[in-house]
Amino acid sequence: MTELLSDTARKTMLEPLFESGWAMVDGRDAIYKTFQFQDFTEAFGWMTRAALWAEKWNHHPEWSNVYRTVEVTLTTHDVGGLSSLDAKLARKLDSL
Repeated sequence: MTELLSDTARKTMLEPLFESGWAMVDGRDAIYKTFQFQDFTEAFGWMTRAALWAEKWNHHPEWSNVYRTVEVTLTTHDVGGLSSLDAKLARKLDSL
């Protein structure tokens, strides 16, 4: 079962994400990042690859796309905040 990140896990799992551009969402236990691409096709292709991983892991991002920009927010709704699934998906999104 998925659980909220402990204080220790937050430090070890989230700090590397903050260094790669992720940030906490004000007023929520969630992280977000803005991804910029060359054009709409590149952004949409990245979203398609990300969607395959999200579906495989049954963990889906909150996101929006305007032309070449994709805004992503991650939180685990089932537990009411950040879980290891969010850190895992954030790392995957960074690697795509």
